[in-house]
Amino acid sequence: MIDNFISNLQDGIYHVLHFSAFDHILFLIVLTLPYLFKDWKRLLLIITLFTFGHCISLSLVTYNIISVDIKVISFLIPLTISIVALFNIFTSGKKILQTKTGLLFLIAFIFGLVHGLGFENDLNSLISASENKLLAILEIALGIEIGQLVITFIVIFLSFLCQTIFRFSKRDWVMVISSIVLGCVLPMLINSKLFS
Repeated sequence: MIDNFISNLQDGIYHVLHFSAFDHILFLIVLTLPYLFKDWKRLLLIITLFTFGHCISLSLVTYNIISVDIKVISFLIPLTISIVALFNIFTSGKKILQTKTGLLFLIAFIFGLVHGLGFENDLNSLISASENKLLAILEIALGIEIGQLVITFIVIFLSFLCQTIFRFSKRDWVMVISSIVLGCVLPMLINSKLFS
């Protein structure tokens, strides 16, 4: 029992922190960039809603409630990253994060649903092999949450260093890093198999 828990937890963490989850890491970077350590409660809720979206979509696929075309998902994932990066670029330095909190929570959940479908091939076989599928989904979701919190902490810490030690303004920091992420994601959108 404990071996299954540890294995599923590790699988969840691995699917966030592994280099093959490059798109997931990019999404977490742009999602986290506008926040500081003092915003940890709001950011924790956003990350948890994103994980909850993953959990829901994994459940829907595992129990054969929905089936997805991986070509569509492989286009939607970089599209969601682009949307958040562009949102950061156009709202950097504005107080929109405080006024539109509910909308950000909803977006994090919906984008979590999309990103969770991207894990279908990798995690569905692990969950299907488990005796208790729902428990396996929750254990993997916990691993995903831990992995996402690690990335989130790293981004906030680097933001803190660059804004305090190197004296980047928050606005410039968010715009530059979001632009870099956008530049990484555009080839993924252009080369999507959806249009081939």
